[in-house]
Amino acid sequence: MTSTSLLPAGSVTRARGAVRRRADGVDALVVALWAACGGLILLPIGALLVLASRGDQLGVLLQADVLQAGANSLFSATVSAVAAVVIGTTFAVLLDRTDFPGRTALRLLALSPLLMPPFVGAIAWLGIAGPTSPLNLWWRSAFGSPLWSIYGADGVILLLTVHSYPIAMLIVSAALRRIPTDLEQAARISGAGPARALTSVTVPLLRPALVSSFVLIAVGNLADFGIPSIIGLPERFVTLATLVYRYLQSGTVDDPLAVVATIGVVLLALALLALVADALLARRGWELDSSNAVSERTPLGRARVGAGVVTWAVVLVITVLPLLALLTQTLLRAPGVPLTWENLTLDHLVRALTTPSALAGAANSIMLASLAAVICGVLGLGIGVVVARAGGRVSRALGAVAMVPQAIPGIVIAVAWLILAPALGLFNTPWLILVAYVTSFTALVVQAVAAPLSATPTSAEEAARVAGAGRLRALVDISARMATPAAVAGAVIVAVTAVRELTLSVLLLSPGSQTLGVAIFNFQQAGAFSTASAWSLIVALVGLAVIGIATRRPV
Repeated sequence: MTSTSLLPAGSVTRARGAVRRRADGVDALVVALWAACGGLILLPIGALLVLASRGDQLGVLLQADVLQAGANSLFSATVSAVAAVVIGTTFAVLLDRTDFPGRTALRLLALSPLLMPPFVGAIAWLGIAGPTSPLNLWWRSAFGSPLWSIYGADGVILLLTVHSYPIAMLIVSAALRRIPTDLEQAARISGAGPARALTSVTVPLLRPALVSSFVLIAVGNLADFGIPSIIGLPERFVTLATLVYRYLQSGTVDDPLAVVATIGVVLLALALLALVADALLARRGWELDSSNAVSERTPLGRARVGAGVVTWAVVLVITVLPLLALLTQTLLRAPGVPLTWENLTLDHLVRALTTPSALAGAANSIMLASLAAVICGVLGLGIGVVVARAGGRVSRALGAVAMVPQAIPGIVIAVAWLILAPALGLFNTPWLILVAYVTSFTALVVQAVAAPLSATPTSAEEAARVAGAGRLRALVDISARMATPAAVAGAVIVAVTAVRELTLSVLLLSPGSQTLGVAIFNFQQAGAFSTASAWSLIVALVGLAVIGIATRRPV
């Protein structure tokens, strides 16, 4: 009699199932993915917390410059997030719920600020409302003072709003598609007008989406570096991101890494508190039953033409005017000279394309972005497949850890890797920027893979198991293959994001690892405004080309 015959039949089956699961390698895959997430996410966050807890750094948070920078960051992030939610919601409602003219073209234009890096947008807007812009020069000659200078807190808030309202627009548009239009029709039948039906029925149902949009935008804007550094610093509007950069570059404080780590922990705590509040509020949202009612758009009536003209004008100013400003700054011989044929030249564009530092930065950016896309694509594919198909608490926890960097400001990730760099031999190497990219952007691929795969039936994997394939073989041959196109799309997003990234690159900069974003930033800081505008124009046009290719439909 064998030992297994002494066990109950169910115990034997469970034991054999456990052995089979271990033998087919799924558990080993989960362990390997946990090790990768631990090294890329948990380790730098842990190093940040440990360094911040050592010594007495809490007094740093009470210094006048830190308090002022914190107040500026909270103010600009909050106001810009509120404005972005209002603008994004207005656009979403007009384009998805009304008979607004030219909805398709306007939607593409309204979303285009997502493809332009914020610091590039800041350089572009200097050509519109900067001290030497044609508008301000003309106004100064006519009335003795400029109309409005974009430098300062109001300019920072404006540009943060411009570059973040598309996020609110996307989130609210997705929520609107889940709200049946028959609720508005019932309100109309009861005597409410179109505007009253929208504001009293639809907008209240959008409350969870509005809160989520606000939290996501506020967290992102809280640690933005490009816009405050270009627009805020000339008027001494210092935020926590620019203060951290100053501490790391100038050495004006003792033990700058510990000080910066303490500030990073504060930013991390604010971001996590905001996400927790968002999650708690989301539980109080409404769950709507599906509806078979035909979707009907609310007629704008007499307001259709006026609303169309105003909205189109606003979107064109936000999207097309900055590109024209970049083009003007690139072609003019010097900032502030009149816009005449005699003052136009291609010298700045030629100089930009032949400057060794910028070309080296472009090459570094392409190399680092390509490597980051490959690594994030493979790692994100593995995590996304395990989360969507393996099941269990361990897999769900793995997915949650992989998504954590989306809630962490980039400046916190940069500081965390700065702490680890000397111990890992990464200090003053371009690989430090690469690992920070992978930490920050893997979540993009995980999200791209896990969401659609979770909604896909498991019948193909079950058929493979019936045919004799193990769990790992079924995951690789069926699930991974189905999810590969989504992983490739996510990897492309990672590459585009990494090429134009500034916050991580400027804080982790080392000799020989300058990226294109840092090169453009350095041109701007050194006073080479036309060269910075030329490269900004190139980056902006490439970004718009990407969105054009990505959104085109096959014939």
